[in-house]
Amino acid sequence: MATTTVRDFDPISGSIPATKLEITVSCRNLLDRDTFSKSDPRKLPFGRTEVIDNTLNPDFVRKFILDYFFEEKQNLRFDVYDVDSKSPDLAKHDFLGQVHCTLGEIVGSPASRLEKSLGGIPGRKCGTIILSAEELGNCRDCATMQFCANKLDKKDFFGKSDPFMVFYRSNEDGTFTICHKTEVMKNTLNPVWQAFSIPVRALCNGDYERTIKVEIYDWDRDGSHDFIGEFTTSYKELCRGQGQSNVYEVSLLSFSVESEHTFLDYIKGGNGSNDSLTLSFPVWEGNPSQSTSLHYMNPYQMNAYAMALKAVGEIIQDYDSDKMFPALGFGAKLPPDGRVSHEFPLNGNTENPYCNGMEGILEAYHQSLKTVQLYGPTNFSPVVNHVARYAAAMQDGSQYFVLLIITDGVISDMAQTKEAIVNAAKLPMSIIIVGVGQAEFDAMVELDGDDIRISSRGKMAERDIVQFVPFRDYMDRTGNHVLSMARLAKDVLAEIPDQLISYMKSRGIKPNPVPAAYATGTQPPTNPV
Repeated sequence: MATTTVRDFDPISGSIPATKLEITVSCRNLLDRDTFSKSDPRKLPFGRTEVIDNTLNPDFVRKFILDYFFEEKQNLRFDVYDVDSKSPDLAKHDFLGQVHCTLGEIVGSPASRLEKSLGGIPGRKCGTIILSAEELGNCRDCATMQFCANKLDKKDFFGKSDPFMVFYRSNEDGTFTICHKTEVMKNTLNPVWQAFSIPVRALCNGDYERTIKVEIYDWDRDGSHDFIGEFTTSYKELCRGQGQSNVYEVSLLSFSVESEHTFLDYIKGGNGSNDSLTLSFPVWEGNPSQSTSLHYMNPYQMNAYAMALKAVGEIIQDYDSDKMFPALGFGAKLPPDGRVSHEFPLNGNTENPYCNGMEGILEAYHQSLKTVQLYGPTNFSPVVNHVARYAAAMQDGSQYFVLLIITDGVISDMAQTKEAIVNAAKLPMSIIIVGVGQAEFDAMVELDGDDIRISSRGKMAERDIVQFVPFRDYMDRTGNHVLSMARLAKDVLAEIPDQLISYMKSRGIKPNPVPAAYATGTQPPTNPV
């Protein structure tokens, strides 16, 4: 896990806070902790990379963007694990090694490429980690391209190949940095890969002449992918589009480029800033009057549900204009007839479930625990579909919905929830799941879909819209709950900007223009003459 100093924008001097660096990570000769297969390593700076199956020499595609301050010592720590299950609890996985360094060490190494031995396991050689840093350019263009191939070399003895492509950008020292992998196309020698989008700065960092290398492999389950072929090109060459100049081992079908809009562009234009937060959580977790319940109302300290609700909600509410939020519960018997509900308003008002700010939601939550009878089963799909109905009516990009689910991990309608999420992935909404308690949360990790995109009835989700974190990972041992909640909010909200952008981009929705009066920093006159 890496820690760095973060500095705010200086409104007086107007200075940019820091140089933006992109960190790429590779490992070589990792320990083999699996008896019958290679390790499945994952590293953890500012979150987690993808898991790469069955390899001791991973090159991680997922990058990490850091602010670099020359005048400060920025300590980093990288831990590598062999991931053998879906559990987010690192204690459940094999530790492969650790390294400490500073960001300055990486930048100051030849070609800003630092190679260090992994340690942390006494008496064992743990292999090495390779950390590369490159300053990000200001290019905001994004390229979308699609490739196909015809009669690729057959590598599988009993069947056709399972080809995929790997893209690398060149570095000044002649090395290459991985920047994209396509999906694997199963059992074909004539693949048509899905179109993909990639920031131009990730592809060539704004240098249109920079060499781009592409390798084609036949995927194998054990990680020993068979090499099919490779070619080199450049962004300038790809811009020529479909044609003879872009026929290699594969052929370019289409290429387009457009300016990449940022999350701030959409927020400044007012996209998605109204009624964007819907809060829901299961209230089935023991008798709230007993200290063993996760809903126990301690007079001296908020319970886990309330802390998670407050931590995440207080940040999201800043992007909502009227601070009025619908708050729903599920998994309870309601008065007066005791009917079971999986989407009831916490304030008890079915006609107007809106609460005023975080304080209003917390008050409604505490009151609901006094009036409803907690009851199972725990069904997620009704509340996902509830928010999806509102999002379906706002597909023009004027609003973006964030559903927060706080749960103990129990889920009774997994199949229906997966189907609801797949359908919701087409809509302007994201889902945050915070797991409380000591459950394994395997189902929540599956819903998250970071490593394997969630699917239902053979249909894959159009976008990744779910972010899951276990609350227990953020409990500060020193008792500093303010710090714990800040860390929780940071990690749980990290994917929301990219998810909003991915929806807007997929629908061709551009940011609304900032009104001229506000764009120039002036306010419209209150008493126009």
